[in-house]
Formats: sequence, C-alpha cells, structure tokens
Amino acid sequence: MSNQNQVAEKQEFSTMLTKVNNTYFPMIERQLVNNGLEMDEYSKRCVLSAITSINDALDKQGITWNHPQLDQSNITQNLLQIASLKLNAAASPNEVYFQVRNVKRKVNGKDEWKKQIEMGIEGDGNDAILSRFGRNVDQVMQHWLVREEDGFTYPGFNGLEMTPPTWQPTGKGEVIRVVYPIKKKDGTIDFHIAEREDVVKNLIAHINNNLMNETFGIAKDRYNATPDQKKKIAAKKQEILNKVKSQGLMKSLDDSELHTYISPAWRDPQSRESMIIRKMRNNIVKKIPKDFGNAFVSTNYDEATDETQRQARKEINDNANSEVLDFDQPERKVDQETGEIEDAEYSEVQEDTSEQQPDVDDNKKGDQPDVNQVIEDMEKKETQQVEAPF
Repeated sequence: MSNQNQVAEKQEFSTMLTKVNNTYFPMIERQLVNNGLEMDEYSKRCVLSAITSINDALDKQGITWNHPQLDQSNITQNLLQIASLKLNAAASPNEVYFQVRNVKRKVNGKDEWKKQIEMGIEGDGNDAILSRFGRNVDQVMQHWLVREEDGFTYPGFNGLEMTPPTWQPTGKGEVIRVVYPIKKKDGTIDFHIAEREDVVKNLIAHINNNLMNETFGIAKDRYNATPDQKKKIAAKKQEILNKVKSQGLMKSLDDSELHTYISPAWRDPQSRESMIIRKMRNNIVKKIPKDFGNAFVSTNYDEATDETQRQARKEINDNANSEVLDFDQPERKVDQETGEIEDAEYSEVQEDTSEQQPDVDDNKKGDQPDVNQVIEDMEKKETQQVEAPF
C-alpha cells in the first residue's frame, strides 16, 4: 500500500511539473520571439532546469505553484532572464540559484505580502555569460584565488609590452584578491584583478538597498513622510553609509548595529567568505565589455546583476498607473429639449433687426467722395498766385 502511495505521489509530482512546463514554455518562447530571439535547445534546457530548481525552493517552503500569494509575474521574468542569458541551474559549479522571499507591496493603498522567487547569479554564471557574450573574448581561463600568505607580483608594463603577474599559492590565509586571465580572440591575454577591500563598495550598495524603505521611526512610511521628515531620514541613511565606508569591510560585517541592514549571507561566518569571493569575481566580470547583440538580453542582464536597477524596476512596476488623474472639465450648458451641448464660443448670434441694419445707400454716400468738389479744389490750387519775395 505504501508503494502505491509513493507511485501516486511521483505521478502527481510529474503531472504538476508537466503542467507548469506546458504553461510557461509557450509564454517564454513567444516573448523571446517577439523580442527578436530564438529559443534554442540549450535555452529550453536552462528553462526546464530553472523550473525544477524553483519547484524545489517552493517545496521547501510548503508553497504550491497556484498559491494565491505567489507572484507569477516575477517567475515569468526570472525565466525570461534564464532563457535569454542561457544560465543553467543544473550546472556544477552552480551558475544560478533561486530562493523564496516575502515582499510587502502596496495594493489599493493597503500593504499586502507577496511571495517572490529571487534569482541570483553565482560566480560561474557570470563566467558563462562572459564566455558567451564577452566582446573579443575567446576563453575565460581558471581564475586565481590569491591568499594572504601567497607569493604574488602585480603585472608590469613597458609601453605596450606587459610583464604578466606571478603567483605562488600556499593555500594559507584569507583570499585577498582574485585574478582573471582572459584570452582574447587575437591571442593576447589580459589579467583582471579585484581586491578584497573593494568589496566594501558592494556592501554599501547592499545596505543602501536595504535602507530603501527604512524610516527609523521618523515617519510611518516613506510614502507619507513630509519633506522635513524625508530630510531627516536621508541624513540618517547617509550617516550609516558613511560609517560603513570609514570602518571598512570586515569591521562593518562584525558591527552588531549594522546587522539589521545586512542579510545573513553577508554576515554569517559560514557564508561570509563565499560572498566576498563571489563579489570580487563579479566586480571583475561586470566591467569587462560585453556585446549581447539584443537590447532585450542586455536589459535582462542588467536587472539580473544590478540590485539597484532591479529594485528600481520593481518599484516602477508596483506603482505604475496607481495614481488616478482627474482633469477638471469646464461646465457646459445642455439644451434640455434637443440634448445638444451649447459652448460659449459657439453660441448662436441673434439676427439684427431692420432698424439696426445700416442703410446701404447711406453707406455708399458716405463712402463715395464728391467729385465736383474735388475738381473745384484742384482748380483753385492751379489759379493761386504766389507772391514774389521782392
């Protein structure tokens, strides 16, 4: 009996995923075609792997695909990014991950909680994007993780000639820099380097995003804050960001006062080092020029990798067309009998009576000059004699 139940559960699970695939696949493919892209076999495989990973994330939270609080549009956007960037959730090492987040949104002026699927690109996912879309990139070679006690020399330049860097790994100490050797299509090799301390900029951006809706008790929320309250909130936010900048990366991560604004992936010891290494890798890969060949793919990449832009787009989508524009219409008189609208500028002009109308003959007399009088005046001028001055 138990075996039959297990078989039934597997069939139900398989049927559910099949329905999900049949629902999303045509929609994703149609939107890609509308944006000038073709959904090849590898893109389909990536979408299928993403749906399976999303299903695992939902299953861990006890959420089904038809849950009323699940944001379906958010899932569609994630799958579009997966298909256009060709990120494989089943690859090893991981290229992308999914997790469920509770997000508060305003609907008709009321706060409602929605469950959203958050997609994050792992370090190897950025490497895959660079290999596929990097401008003049022939091969992304294995990156170097340079530790504190490793021997390392920076590259040198003599005009256009470059002396490559050297690295003697020892495996001891924290990773203090990441080096990416990138082979170009002309055969040359570029070395891109990211330093550990520069990750503090990523932490500042992360905290700044988490402070977006923070009011510090000064106002009920940022939407209802007065101009004076907004200034106080902005000053408080700037104070926190300046503190992170002055303390540096590690002290800020250990500062208990800042833990409210830092996610566990950053501050927890078991994941902190992986996060820092991933950010160093991302800082290198992001600044290498890419040619996506399509504006839709470029936009998806920006939203998938730039947390600030993703938050801005989300806020725009949440608040778009939420304000009702009410234009004052001028009052118009309506004829009760005919139902016609009488506008002042087109009001009917009353006809003048015969007494008010001017006499045509009188007009002609007034307008026509007296010819005889004119001739007489001309003759007088001709006969006038001018007295001599002597």
